[in-house]
Amino acid sequence: MDDTEAILFALAQAVELRDSHTAGHCERLALISVTLGMAMRLPQPNLLALYRGGYLHDIGKVGIPDSILFKPGKLTPEEWVIMRSHTTRGEEICRPLRALAPVLPIIRSHHERWDGSGYPDGLCGDQIPLLARVLQTADIYDALTSPRPYKPAFPAKDALAIMVHETERGWRDPDIASLFFRLHPDVISRIAESCAGTDSAMDRMRTSMSNLNRVLSEGPVHPVSWAPQPV
Repeated sequence: MDDTEAILFALAQAVELRDSHTAGHCERLALISVTLGMAMRLPQPNLLALYRGGYLHDIGKVGIPDSILFKPGKLTPEEWVIMRSHTTRGEEICRPLRALAPVLPIIRSHHERWDGSGYPDGLCGDQIPLLARVLQTADIYDALTSPRPYKPAFPAKDALAIMVHETERGWRDPDIASLFFRLHPDVISRIAESCAGTDSAMDRMRTSMSNLNRVLSEGPVHPVSWAPQPV
C-alpha cells in the first residue's frame, strides 16, 4: 500500500468514526465479503478488491453533511439526492489511484438492485458488477444487524427474514443471497462475533474459517432453495 492509498483508507476509517453506530462496520463488511468471495471460488485479485471495497465503499460520505448523514427521521427527496451521491463521490475520490481501479465498480454500484430500482445507474441483473453484488449482500446484513440513527439493531433472525423478503421482491441477487443464507449459521455469524471485540475473537475466527472449508467440501455453493437456515 503506497502513501496515497494509505491516506484513502485512513479517510474511509475517519468517515466510519464520524458515527459511533458504524464502528467496526468496515472490518466486518470486508471479512464477510471476502468469505463470500472465497466460497464462490473467486480469484485472489477479486478477493483483494472485495477487502478494499469493504473499507472504501462509503468513502464518498465524507462529502455528505452531518444533518443528512445522521438525521434520525426520514430524508426528504432533496436530501436523498444528496445522500445517494456518495456512490459517485466515492468513485471520483478513488479514481486517480490506479491500484484501486478494481474497487471502483464496487464503490459506484453497491446500491444497485437486481430489478433495476437501485442507484446511481439503475442497473439490473448481471449488469450490476459481480463484486458489487457480493459486497452489497454483506452490507445489507451488517446494516440491519447494527443500530443506526433511524433504527435499532435487528436480531440476526429478523435481518435474515428481511433479506429473504427483499430477495423475493427482486432487490438482491438470488444466487448470492442463497450462498449467504447457507454460510450464515456456521461461518458468517462467527465472523460478526469475532469482530465484536470479545476475548475469544481469534478462536471464533478460526472456527469460522474451518466451518467455511467444511461447507465448501459438502458440494455446490448454490442450493436450489435460498430460504435461510434457522438462526
